[in-house]
Amino acid sequence: QVQLVESGGGLVQPGGSLRLSCVASLRIGSLIVMGWYRQAPGKQRELVATITGGGSTNYADSVKGRFTISRDNAKNTVYLQMNSLKPEDTAVYYCHGTPYFGRDYWGQGTQVTVSS
Repeated sequence: QVQLVESGGGLVQPGGSLRLSCVASLRIGSLIVMGWYRQAPGKQRELVATITGGGSTNYADSVKGRFTISRDNAKNTVYLQMNSLKPEDTAVYYCHGTPYFGRDYWGQGTQVTVSS
């Protein structure tokens, strides 16, 4: 069974930074795309950022210029560097992967709280 395990969440003050990591139990080069989603209380899960096997990236407008997604295929890990964090970034952040065949993969989520 494929597992995606997130880490790096926590409590940070507005303007601060966090780096999330997602370690996969499979070779991430075998996935079409990997990404990060988030879900705030009472809201739907939303796309934050994606990165393809070729390294192309896509960001939600709300995080452009502040968040950076990257991948290390040798470590089967995807990262989300989050800078200039705002209270509205508070959410559970989920790692996601899309295989060429079969159902998508999701991690269990990691909580990010931005508060003074």
